[in-house]
Amino acid sequence: MMHKIFTLSLMVAMSAILAMGGMAATSGAANAQSATPLGQFKDWGAYVAESGGGKVCYALSQPKSTTPANVNRDPVYLFVTSRPGQGVKNEISVITGYPYKPDTRASVEVGSDTFELFTKDDGAWVENAAEEANLVAAMRRGATMVIKGTSARGTSTVDNYSLSGISAALDRIAQECK
Repeated sequence: MMHKIFTLSLMVAMSAILAMGGMAATSGAANAQSATPLGQFKDWGAYVAESGGGKVCYALSQPKSTTPANVNRDPVYLFVTSRPGQGVKNEISVITGYPYKPDTRASVEVGSDTFELFTKDDGAWVENAAEEANLVAAMRRGATMVIKGTSARGTSTVDNYSLSGISAALDRIAQECK
């Protein structure tokens, strides 16, 4: 089932990751179509694409559950992205499916570790880039991850991700984007 979700949402996801990475692209859809699946690793997919800035590799997942369940949201994605041409390795980003409340933070919990994310529009990134490696390490040893945020309408959301397959997906993108 997850493979079908990844396949169906690949164009949307790739367009989003290219936009989130700040890369100039004449056509997000054209770039998205050039994304190549590297493999499905349990609940995580790994992909590679070429952009104006060079090779982009990313691991991608969607939440296993979201609360509240009755909230109208666009698709939600968590990315771990590497762009070797720009010196970026394992950058964490979230597309939350709604605009965040301005001037608020989101949080990520993996086991007993908590990390803050800064938010802008419908995206979130690790607040302190120096903490990114710690979050990735926590994800590798964890089983689940919880992301909490507040929408522009004031709705508090909780997205629950499985980390099953994250290590294999990260290893695969590291191999591809050296």
